Amino acid sequence: MRSNRYKLAPLLPFSPPIPLDSHDFFHGTGGDMAAKRLAILAVTILAACGGESRDSIAADSLSRDLQLAPADSSAALGDFPEAAPVKPVATKPKPQPKPKPQPTPAPAPLALSSGTVIPTAVDQEINSRVNKKGEVVTTTVSSDVTDSRGRVIIPAGAKVTMTITEIRESENKGDQTGKLTLTPTEVAIGGRSYTLAASAEALDRHLKDRKTNAGDVAKVGAGAAIGALAGRVIGGNTKGAVIGGVIGGAVGTQRAVETQDRDVVVPAGSRVELRLQSELAI
Repeated sequence: MRSNRYKLAPLLPFSPPIPLDSHDFFHGTGGDMAAKRLAILAVTILAACGGESRDSIAADSLSRDLQLAPADSSAALGDFPEAAPVKPVATKPKPQPKPKPQPTPAPAPLALSSGTVIPTAVDQEINSRVNKKGEVVTTTVSSDVTDSRGRVIIPAGAKVTMTITEIRESENKGDQTGKLTLTPTEVAIGGRSYTLAASAEALDRHLKDRKTNAGDVAKVGAGAAIGALAGRVIGGNTKGAVIGGVIGGAVGTQRAVETQDRDVVVPAGSRVELRLQSELAI
């Protein structure tokens, strides 16, 4: 029996406070011995349970400590709603330097091309009996004269200066034209004068018969004298001279009528048309 009691010691997880092989401890009566054994067994079981409980508690505490390790507070938690995306802030573009303004092209010069017609009206009457070569006359532009772009170059009312370069009356009834040549020299626009190179034509001129003058009477007298002389020579008496004078006078009168001068007349306000012979730049 004693050897069995000693075999319990290796089964215990700790050394019992009372040695199991102590002779004094187990020595006694039978009742006392049984009670002591039960007490020892109870203590042993309690000690074993107590050791295992402490180990289990320590293990559980370590596990809880590991599970409850402090989390990194800087880490983003996943239990919050996802933040709304941040809209990019629109940045104003840097102002670009303004391009340098292009120089305004120079306007086309104001000019009339060669061949342009300028309508005018004569300011005062021109008469071959009164006016002489070299005299200056004026006309007034009747309507605006424009260039190819529609710009007014010579406005209505501008004054044109002309020179009479030739003027001559008609010497007989057979001459239906007489002679009149006007040469434009300049035009005045806005207080400035511009040289003109142009021809001019009086569109409304006409011929006007002159009244009988001393020259015409001399023609009649000369005719009568020649007739009287011829009649006297032919007839040999005064009667022939009278008849000859009458006939000569009639011939002289006819001659005077045939050679009666007719003046070239351009009435005031009548049309005079100018045509440019070269470009006119204003």
